[in-house]
Amino acid sequence: MGKGGQDYSRSEDLGASKEPKGDCYAAWSKDVRECEEKYQVSREYGLSGDDVEKRRQIYGFNELEKHEGPSIFRLILDQFNDTLVRILLVAAVVSFVLAWYDGEEGGEMEITAFVEPLVIFLILIVNAIVGVWQENNAEKALDALKEIQSEHAIVIRDGRKISNLPAKELVPGDIVELRVGDKIPADMRVLSLISSTLRVEQGSLTGESEAVSKTTKAVAEDVDIQGKKCMVFAGTTVVNGNCICLVTQTGMNTEIGKVHSQIHEASQGDDDTPLKKKLNEFGEVLTAIIGVICTLVWLINVKYFLTWEFVDGWPRNFKFSFEKCTYYFEIAVALAVAAIPEGLPAVITTCLALGTRKMAAKNALVRKLPSVETLGCTTVICSDKTGTLTTNQMAVAKLVAMGSKPTVVRSFNVQGTTYDPFDGKIQNWPEGELDCNLQTIAKIAAICNDADVEKAGHDKSGHYVANGMPTEAALKVLVEKMGLPNELSSGSSSGYDGVLRCSYTWNKLEQRIATLEFDRDRKSMGVIVNSYTGKKSLLVKGAVETLLERSSFVQLLDGSITELDQSLREVILESLHEMSTSALRVLGFAYRDELPEFATYNGDEDHPAHELLLNPANYSSIESNLVFVGLAGLRDPPRKEVPQAIEDCRTAGIRVMVITGDNKNTAEAICRDIGVFGRHENISSRSLTGKEFMELSSRDKETHLNQSGGLLFSRAEPRHKQDIVRLLKDSGEVVAMTGDGVNDAPALKLADIGIAMGIAGTEVAKEASDMVLADDNFSTIVAAVGEGRSIYNNMKAFIRYMISSNIGEVASIFLTAALGIPEGLIPVQLLWVNLVTDGPPATALGFNPPDKDIMKKPPRRSDDSLISPWILFRYLVIGSYVGLATVGIFIIWYTRSSFLGIDLTGDGHSLVTYSELANWGQCQTWQNFSASPFTAGNQVITFDNPCDYFQTGKIKAMTLSLSVLVAIEMFNSLNALSEDGSLLSMPPWVNPWLLLAMSVSFGLHFLILYVPFLAQIFGIVPLSLNEWLLVLAVAFPVILIDEVLKFVGRCTSGIRTSRARRSSKAKAE
Repeated sequence: MGKGGQDYSRSEDLGASKEPKGDCYAAWSKDVRECEEKYQVSREYGLSGDDVEKRRQIYGFNELEKHEGPSIFRLILDQFNDTLVRILLVAAVVSFVLAWYDGEEGGEMEITAFVEPLVIFLILIVNAIVGVWQENNAEKALDALKEIQSEHAIVIRDGRKISNLPAKELVPGDIVELRVGDKIPADMRVLSLISSTLRVEQGSLTGESEAVSKTTKAVAEDVDIQGKKCMVFAGTTVVNGNCICLVTQTGMNTEIGKVHSQIHEASQGDDDTPLKKKLNEFGEVLTAIIGVICTLVWLINVKYFLTWEFVDGWPRNFKFSFEKCTYYFEIAVALAVAAIPEGLPAVITTCLALGTRKMAAKNALVRKLPSVETLGCTTVICSDKTGTLTTNQMAVAKLVAMGSKPTVVRSFNVQGTTYDPFDGKIQNWPEGELDCNLQTIAKIAAICNDADVEKAGHDKSGHYVANGMPTEAALKVLVEKMGLPNELSSGSSSGYDGVLRCSYTWNKLEQRIATLEFDRDRKSMGVIVNSYTGKKSLLVKGAVETLLERSSFVQLLDGSITELDQSLREVILESLHEMSTSALRVLGFAYRDELPEFATYNGDEDHPAHELLLNPANYSSIESNLVFVGLAGLRDPPRKEVPQAIEDCRTAGIRVMVITGDNKNTAEAICRDIGVFGRHENISSRSLTGKEFMELSSRDKETHLNQSGGLLFSRAEPRHKQDIVRLLKDSGEVVAMTGDGVNDAPALKLADIGIAMGIAGTEVAKEASDMVLADDNFSTIVAAVGEGRSIYNNMKAFIRYMISSNIGEVASIFLTAALGIPEGLIPVQLLWVNLVTDGPPATALGFNPPDKDIMKKPPRRSDDSLISPWILFRYLVIGSYVGLATVGIFIIWYTRSSFLGIDLTGDGHSLVTYSELANWGQCQTWQNFSASPFTAGNQVITFDNPCDYFQTGKIKAMTLSLSVLVAIEMFNSLNALSEDGSLLSMPPWVNPWLLLAMSVSFGLHFLILYVPFLAQIFGIVPLSLNEWLLVLAVAFPVILIDEVLKFVGRCTSGIRTSRARRSSKAKAE
């Protein structure tokens, strides 16, 4: 043995060293001896120490790569890669420089000037912190993937067995022993089976709903991952049997390593959400508008700070006033502050956070805030089948027992979709009056069975879970639903506090003394039992065809035995065919009473019959001359609520595509059950395997995916799922992808919104997702989509509200500059309005009740405009009125003694003409101009220089302008309750939160008006009752104007909709 190992060692350089790193040798298509020769190893000796070192130089350690994420500094810089943020940053820097300049000059407004840049900087810092925190969590999916790797392995090296070798030290060519319960440490070729069978649970990697039997036989080279029956894969688990394997791939070259690479690749291409794209577009438009308006203001006012004379036709004698230049520069900064909705990021975050709370109440846990809004425009849901549309719990769906005559069988439909014995009943069942045939079926299902079912949780209050093979657990649940015959039901399970009382009773009556383990050749499992009468029996369950081959008799309803002839065999096979075509996995039940070799056997190893049991080759002869009793059809059943959820998706215009690793027949049957396909619909063009789809041309792939209605992709591998999602996104669809396994993680990461299962989902899937379903329920997604649509509508309402307010502020400052009157609103006041006063109503608009028909409308297009041309026109009209009102009240206070019958002379201020107000900069040249002191609350405003009346004296007029702006924006929030609905049809009290928010905003405004310290910072003074009446009189018409515009909007909505459709169609073409 040692010599053989040394020979292999000497020829090392001929093979492994020539193997390029990552090259894939198709070990599954080669026989065992070829594989050993390729990797230059013998299973008895293993690799030598030198071999291991040489191979490690080539292949590295058996571990997944750690991808370095972007540095914190890079992440911080990325937060400023946003148009709105950059405008704010420039405005803050300029404001700070101007505040510093004012301070150097000893200006009185020093505190006020510094508040503005500091607040803007604070907004930017908070925004950056939140952004960095969110992005820093992006690589968590890769860390979770590493946790499912095995830590240790049993390896043969230098002819010795090393029982606890760290798994990361494995190299291709290592010989590894696997046992029940082991987590597989690398991708390996099965060399030999130590037990009669080997089963591996690989559903999390491949999507298969059952544990897979493994073999040593080679398969075709071009099979998919599910077809590689002689390979075991890293990260999966051995559930039955022991074997010897040869390591073929390690680290990043394993199947799980490929998933790791795909997750990393998908995370690099994270797209912006539809809302973020629209806000970025809006920011770019806003930048252009601000630039134009600022330039315009500069040009209008250039005559005030730059003058010249024409001499001989040429401009000469230039005069430049730096003080006035700075003043108009400050106006330009005020314009920028006015135009940017500073509170918008905070309000959007608040609205999305409120949305996540609503969704959490519906069992949808949102991990990434923007995905709330993305849900609203989802057009395609790509769903995994196993565990999402189905329960991922095997359940018996049909039981076929023998009838009273040889050619008659009885069929019972079994309800229930989980391991809960009380979930559903057996239809038309003879409760408590089980005939002999049904009792025999129950006895075999209960005793010839190694599984158990229990309640999860320390206090046994959770859901029901299976221990052991899912099919066997389903049979135990069937036994509970069958119940016990009346003569056994009383007191037979006293002292037992578990879930499976009936199975416990049958096992108490019939003691198991030997087990004939399942193997893939005879496809059955048997147990020898000793009944309470002392009689020995053999109970067998397994594949129906093989049981029929070894059966000679059939038990009828009354317990009598009849010979199994050809006609009876055909009746049973017809039932088998009927169940198989419904994608049920069918198991048969049989027994044998005559066991002469085991008549005195009681499990003693010295008994002659024990020798027969040690050799599995004898099991087929022991399991012969059987009496066939019935059969059961099992499946991974669809969840009860899924069919209605699929119908809701259809109504909402959302297509459902099922992408599963399971086989085609099973998947098609489930899709018919849940309504993705019709019961008798021809689905040949709608159902493809992943491999068949990938073989299509690019155009055919696109045509296939663009079909209306549901689609099915079976036998899909992780890369197939990714390609499908990528193609859908390229064609303009907004894709939600659901999944629970490791194999789903790359597609979850790539989709617009990845949705993982909370109960059955792996940590890898959860970390790669945007949303986790706490109840693993597909219908929860549909409810979440409705919530997402409602949130988006509400966000549109407050975005329109805030933008219309900003248009009003811009109009106000532009009019001020254009008319040449003193500045009516200073930047710190605008900042206060944008951030604080507008904030509560905008947030409250997020609580608008959803439309009743929200899930009966098709999904909005992701490129639909946030603000349509008509809405923009409406808010330009409203904004113009806001500008006129704020500037108008400023002019009224200076020039009128009364307005609309409201007396304004109570404070004793001096009146001037409009001409004097518009040319206030020339005040020093006026003769006999004087300004009287006036009162503001408890203060008396006096002037050393009469011309100060237009500077420090404008404090009352500024307060009126600010108060009108606040009042108009409060009334405007009522207009935003509905896009086109009148306040008569949607009164303010439909959203009581909005009324509360308006009260809060007015309260905050009163706070800065009537608290002296705050009033000084904001440059305002208290107002009298008459002045408040003037404010309300000027502000209220905004409601009437918007009501007229809404009425016009309702009258012309049909015309605008048809135009939009034509435009959208033209774009698509």
